[in-house]
Amino acid sequence: MSNSEICFKTATELTRLIRAKELSVAEVMSAHLDQIYRINPKVNAIVTYLPEQAMEGARAADAAIASGSEPGPLFGLPIAHKDLVETKGIRTTFGSRIYKDNIPAHDALIVQRLKNAGAITIGKTNTPEFGAGSQTFNEVFGETVNPYDLGRTCGGSSGGAAVALACGMIPIADGSDLGGSLRNPANFCNVVGFRTAPGRVPKWPAAVGWAPFSVQGPMARTVQDVALMLSAIAGPDPRFPISIAEPGDIFTNSLDRDFKGIKIAWSMDLGGLPVDTRIVDTIEKQRGVFESLGCVLEEKFPDFSEADEAFKVWRAWLFDIQYGELLKTHRDLMKDTVIWNTEEGGKLSGPQIGRAELKRTALYHRFREFMEAYEYLILPVSQVPPFDIKQQYITEINGIKMDTYLDWMRSCYYISVTGHPAISVPCGFTPEGLPVGIQIVGRHQSEFSVLQLAYAFEQATEFWKLRPAIVE
Repeated sequence: MSNSEICFKTATELTRLIRAKELSVAEVMSAHLDQIYRINPKVNAIVTYLPEQAMEGARAADAAIASGSEPGPLFGLPIAHKDLVETKGIRTTFGSRIYKDNIPAHDALIVQRLKNAGAITIGKTNTPEFGAGSQTFNEVFGETVNPYDLGRTCGGSSGGAAVALACGMIPIADGSDLGGSLRNPANFCNVVGFRTAPGRVPKWPAAVGWAPFSVQGPMARTVQDVALMLSAIAGPDPRFPISIAEPGDIFTNSLDRDFKGIKIAWSMDLGGLPVDTRIVDTIEKQRGVFESLGCVLEEKFPDFSEADEAFKVWRAWLFDIQYGELLKTHRDLMKDTVIWNTEEGGKLSGPQIGRAELKRTALYHRFREFMEAYEYLILPVSQVPPFDIKQQYITEINGIKMDTYLDWMRSCYYISVTGHPAISVPCGFTPEGLPVGIQIVGRHQSEFSVLQLAYAFEQATEFWKLRPAIVE
């Protein structure tokens, strides 16, 4: 089996081959390290790289399986962690010059769980400064480019993770999502990113234990691989008070399902969001796929009128909590959008935060009631295709100006406000050959249901198999 064949096997297949001793972990690791050596200089996805440590871990894994040890669900899989999560003894910069030499003394919980499941760390993936903005660039490591067009962005903030997956450098990746950071880069890079309900994957450490917006979660090239990874990282932890009690192994069940008669709400603009026609045209071409599965599609959408205020207030408040003190001491080392968002948080009053929470709660109940009639809502992930790598964020869509660096991602962050699970699945390509994802949103804490429809769509279309030309 060639290195390329190994690197583009699914994670599910790789774990089977390792268990069957048809491939050694060392062979799997060596193939992926070679792929990183060849491809990463072109895209800058993996920014802290530990090949010797990774090979040492692979040899130890082979020795363990030879001795009869029971392998975990992710046994032998190479993984690189987003540079926003702490990794013990491994540089974690958060994409910030303030932390360019930071070496944590502990692993984040998601890293612990991935290691416990048998995954082997090879390094860290690039992210924008403090994960702010859906465009992956920073002044520590530079920009990560889209493998389907090296002159365009890969999205963000889990941009390095998405690119590493698309290029066969790793089979699974962790990411995080506040306003779209798992979904947007997956959509721009033809991979799968899953924003689960808050608490499905507990976060530790977490500055605000009850915060309902930012989640950590899985990315992979296929829906089945996302489910496999979720089985290892989901499940309760007492250190995260909103963690969901169900164990992660529920995601090991078969994703096959009959969708005959299942009702889907279908909306390309949620009633008025500006969306690039190339996005709409690409997604509309796949409408018949859902109908062929037996689904009943209706042009419907709930009322999102208060989502924008609720999201922006909560985001600004969290920025002030996380970066307010840094702004006082390291303002000269922080990018303009982080400064602005943190300062906006510092201006908030208690009544403003209270009103935003009332509006968020009202929106949740409107959405919950809407989803009693529809099992899914389908809409675009992003309102635009991948854009020029030198443009920090989108300022205009279809002639409509965006007020802030966030506004062009409303199709993602409106869903974040509801707390409902949402996945990005490859859906096709624009006439220029740029990837487009489709966003499938499910009912409250119904991640398994979302995975089932995403899996059915993926099996019917197989867009995930279309690799970027630079890896051939």
